[in-house]
This record gives sequence, structure tokens and C-alpha cells, in this order.
Amino acid sequence: MECKYVHTITGHLVLTSPPQAATAPARCHCVPPPLCCVSDHTAVRGVDGKHHNNSNNNNNNNEMSQQAMNGVPQRGKLLTLDNMNPKVKRVEYAVRGPIVQRAVQIEKELREGVKKPFTEVIKANIGDAHAMGQKPITFLRQVLALCSYPELLKDNQFPEDAKKRAQRILEACGGHSIGAYSASQGIECIRHDVAHFIEKRDGGIPSNPDNIYLSTGASDAIVTILKLLVSGEGRDRTGVMISIPQYPLYSAALAELDAVQISYYLDEDKCWSLDVKELRRALYAARQHCNPRVLCIINPGNPTGQVQSRQCIEDVIRFAKEENLFLMADEVYQDNVYAEGCQFHSFKKVLFEMGPEYSSKVEMASFHSTSKCYMGECGFRGGYMEVINMDPEVKAQLTKLVSVRLCPPVPGQALLDLVVNPPQPDEPSYATFMKERTAVLAALAEKAKLTEQIFNTVPGITCNPVQGAMYTFPRISLPQKAIDKAKGQVPDMFYCMKLLEEEGICLVPGSGFGQREGTFHFRMTILPPTEKLKLVLKKIKDFHLRFTKEFS
Repeated sequence: MECKYVHTITGHLVLTSPPQAATAPARCHCVPPPLCCVSDHTAVRGVDGKHHNNSNNNNNNNEMSQQAMNGVPQRGKLLTLDNMNPKVKRVEYAVRGPIVQRAVQIEKELREGVKKPFTEVIKANIGDAHAMGQKPITFLRQVLALCSYPELLKDNQFPEDAKKRAQRILEACGGHSIGAYSASQGIECIRHDVAHFIEKRDGGIPSNPDNIYLSTGASDAIVTILKLLVSGEGRDRTGVMISIPQYPLYSAALAELDAVQISYYLDEDKCWSLDVKELRRALYAARQHCNPRVLCIINPGNPTGQVQSRQCIEDVIRFAKEENLFLMADEVYQDNVYAEGCQFHSFKKVLFEMGPEYSSKVEMASFHSTSKCYMGECGFRGGYMEVINMDPEVKAQLTKLVSVRLCPPVPGQALLDLVVNPPQPDEPSYATFMKERTAVLAALAEKAKLTEQIFNTVPGITCNPVQGAMYTFPRISLPQKAIDKAKGQVPDMFYCMKLLEEEGICLVPGSGFGQREGTFHFRMTILPPTEKLKLVLKKIKDFHLRFTKEFS
């Protein structure tokens, strides 16, 4: 029997011999499963449809490396694909996979004068706001400039509140410089500001600064918590429940940690809603081969853009308590809510409002970042996590673990401080700050609605409302001839690659996020400026109609 995986680096179908019985549950029950890289005993079906035996290639390469060069015998490489860490080879990250690699090549070709049916590549594959043309928030950059070059504190062009913020941050830094290391858990006054922000957001529910850990974006904190949670062997190996579609950070981290991915499906027909019945189905099935310990939730959703109702969050918390699961709440898009009737509810707020029966027992970590919302400051890598009800001895281990990396980037910590402690109404920067913040979020809301409306005019494309976050994840109908033409490639990878080559639009195929068998999707960010987004949507519409006609 062969196991089939989609290799998102090549887009090919990879056929492997079955895993050892002891590890089969951790390898074959995941949807999508951890993606296996080519090894000595792997046959790869290439785009030509033929099988290529990789062991022969490896043997030939090894023989060549041992041949004499200029009469001197040469040793082979010490580190090879065969002897490197196999867990790393299973790591896949579709958001920067083969589509993006080809997009970079095409950009180079355009610069070299190669003629294409387009003049630029539009990368709508990733939620990088500033790369898409969003302007930085003035107050954030003013304070960061002052922190980076304190001589500017003498410059009268900077408002006094910006100078005061910069001085406060610098006074909390070693040597009054953001170039110094900070405490591993983060600068203390910034952790206090984060705790105050959470209290205000959640209606006065207390937040302890000692439970706040600043991080290198939210991703770093998420992986750190997973490291604490993953343990055991065989059927006792930790299982982690993640949504399908999912953000590939989670499947990549689980592959690296050799944890078991437990997939639960969001309901596309109900605007990608989460149903506790589906959680229970996935959990009970997983208990046959692993030890489920963790439930991950992304709200608002990535890649699907749904915003969970309060009732849904309550149901999830009850489920976590009943099944003794550690909750991980990824809330990095908490300001990105657009749809009428939708509202962001933090898991912590709902947890504590459900009473001591839950608030004193459910263990949880929640995550936030400076990369999304109205800020879009991805490159500064600022973020935090708050841990709730964590065992004090485990918390000491968490503090030890983060200390290994010394500290999060201090400029990112400074930026986070400005996000959680923005200008107040009586300060000179307030009016400009609120005007810019409101404009960014209003534009995103307009583009979310525009994207849904235009996609739903295209025969063969179905798009749910983009309730929040920064992406749409429409379903595409592909003719059977196109599926056959893919020849071992995943059909939506074939579709997206063809779109890139013909229109210069870079999207991520839905297979990189996981999807129900027999369905096809793509993820597209709504971040481009409105006029460019209209161009992108028109190009996709024209391409889809042409593609459908070509393969019908």
C-alpha cells in the first residue's frame, strides 16, 4: 500500500511506502498530512507523469562526489538530505511555496526585459500590508525614529507626546538604547502596558503582567507554547487540533515537533463556522491513535475570514473544559472585523464571564501581533502572549525556554507598546492617529465587500462574506479536463500557477491550507489599494472564464 502526499514545494504527488506501524497514526491520520520530502525509497511522479527513482539519483551524486578532482580524492558532503533531521524535511509553508518562488523568477525576467502579457507581478499571496502599499501610521514611526536615533528628541518637528513615549521606552532599556538586550520575558513597563490594554479591552477583567510574554511576532509565541505541550510516544504522542482550512504555521510547527495533527473542518456552507459536533468527531477519532491535548482556534479566521460569535466561543470553551484540552487562541486580527452584526470577542473575556467553573480551570494562551490589524508592521516582529491558569512550575519552564533566545527584538517591543498604549484624546497626536487608523480599517472593510461581490459574479467561483481578517478563500470549480491536465500536480496548484504565468497574479492554492476532498480554493489577500484590487479581481475573473472555456 502506498501513502499519497502533496508536496507543496514542487506541487507534485509524492508516493511513499507506508510508515512503520508504531508511527503510522502520527503520519496517516492528518488532513492534510505532514508532507514528506523525497528520501532514498521515494518515487516521485514528475510533471511528465513518469516515476523517477530518487535513490538512483542520490547514488549517482554520491559516486560523483567521491571521484577524484584534480587527482585528489574528495569527500562527500557531511550533511545530506539522507542524514539531516527528517522532521525538518516534513515542514512545509505554502504561503511562501513554489508559486512565490516562481513569482520572484518572473519579476527578475521582467527586469531583464523578457516580454510577458503583463508588466508587473502582483503578490496577493501574503498579508504584508506595507508591501501592498499601506502607509505606516505616523505616530508609530515617529516614536520608533526617536527611539532609534535619540538625537531627534531635540528636533521640534516631533510632537511632545511622541517624545515622551520615546523617552519612557529608552529609560526602560539597558544603556537607554533599543540596541541593548531586554529581559527575556520582555521590557517590564511594556508588559504592564500590555496587561492594561487587555484589561481595558476585556471590560476590566484583571490581567497580570507576570503572565505576559513579549515575543517575535505571534508565530514565535505559538511555537513556544506548542513546544511545552508536545510529549509522549506512539499512542501517547500529543495530538493538536487545528482547523481545516488552517494557517500553515500550525501544520509546519507540528511537523517539526513530530506532534500529531488532528484536523477539524470549518463549515464552508455556513460561512466557515465552527461546529462543536465536528470538534467532537475529530477528537474521538484521534483518540484511537494519539493523546489529544491542545485545541487551536484562529479568530478572526485565516485563511477563511470568519468571525466567531460569542455563543460559538462559549461552546468551544465548554468543550475544552469537558475534554481537558489546552486552548490556544490566535487573535492577531482582532481589530479586523468588517461585516455588519459581527464583533470580536476575546476568548479570555468570554472565559471569565462564564464564571469560576471555567475561568479557574481552563488553561489557555492567547496571542496578538503588531503585524496585522491597522498597523501592518510585519517587519518589526512584535507580539505577545498571555497565559492563563498555567501551572507555576510549567510557567518557570516557559520562562527558561524563552530565555534561550535572549529576548524578542527590542524595536518590536517598542512598537507593541505604542499599539497597546496609543495616543490619548488629550494628546497632540491623537487626532492624526485616529484619522489614519480609521481610514485603514474603513478601506479594508470596503475591499472585503468589493471582493465578495465581484467574485460572486463569476460563474464557477463562490465566495463567502469576508467578515474579518485580511483574506478571502473562494471555492473554484475546475473542469475535469483541467484536473486531468494537472498530471500529478494538485489541480488548484495547476490553476494558480497558470494564473501567475498568464496574468502575473500570485495567489496561494487552497491545498496549501487544507480543504475537503474534491473541493478547490485559493487564498487571496484584500490588502492591495482599491484600484489595484479592482484590477486583480478583473484579471482573475477574465482568467477563470478563459480557463474554464479552455478545459471544457
